[in-house]
Amino acid sequence: MTTPDAEARDAAPPRPAATRPRDARALGMRAGTGRAANAGAGGNERANTAASPDPSLTATLAPPLAAPSTRGARIRAGLRDSLAAGLGVVPLGVAFGVLVMQAGLPWWVAPSLSVFVYAGSIELLLVGLIAAGTPIATMALTTFFVNFRHVFYAFSFPLHLVRGRLARLYSIWAMTDEAYAIVTPIPPAQRSATRLLTLQLALQTYWVGGGLAGVALASILPGEIKGLEFSLCALFTVLALDAIRSREDVPSLLIAGLSVSLGLLFVPDAPLFAALILFAVALAVRALVAARRDRGEAQVSDV
Repeated sequence: MTTPDAEARDAAPPRPAATRPRDARALGMRAGTGRAANAGAGGNERANTAASPDPSLTATLAPPLAAPSTRGARIRAGLRDSLAAGLGVVPLGVAFGVLVMQAGLPWWVAPSLSVFVYAGSIELLLVGLIAAGTPIATMALTTFFVNFRHVFYAFSFPLHLVRGRLARLYSIWAMTDEAYAIVTPIPPAQRSATRLLTLQLALQTYWVGGGLAGVALASILPGEIKGLEFSLCALFTVLALDAIRSREDVPSLLIAGLSVSLGLLFVPDAPLFAALILFAVALAVRALVAARRDRGEAQVSDV
């Protein structure tokens, strides 16, 4: 005998089967597997990104180029280094040769000064001093103060690369403004004694050749060329502007202006000579102060 409740349960439509815990666990495992796969893919991408080097860092950390391996390659590198400066050295040498002839000096004065003095600025200055009959002591002292800047060049010029005694003496002798400006930007790993000496020999050859060309040109000119004596002032102006632009050395410009002003005010008979002395002394004092400051900063950093 059946009860009404039983009959009602039999008549009611069956309910949809509820998700069993086992099915739910399976679904959860599948979802977790998908998330894990995605996470794994993202991790692989991150790992690949981390493993692949940054091009900029690779370029930064790349080892510098080494010096040319053969002697011929080092000579060619030195010649290439000298070409750009040679474009300016040769015309200035021509002006120097013409100036020597126009000052009434023998033609051999130009190559002699270019070989044995080899300092473009002082050579142009010596032409006027020799023509005026200036005493040798005055010319020697003027030469010393004009070329005093080369003392500071030696601190960063790579003379240690040159081994032979004669080769090193020549490298010191031929340490001009142009050679210093070309050599110092070259990475240390690419420098060599052969490259350095080739550059210096090429620059002096350009200068001597330009002077001889100027002597030959002056001998065939029908008249005198005015204004060549200004080449010394133009040379100093160009060197000063290049130094200010490349190194932002404004204090040296101010010191030079103050030295010239004091020379004109207090030594009107020889303002250039007085200005050179004041400028050299001021540069020496500035170098000593800078060296002392650097030593003090180094001691503080060590502490």
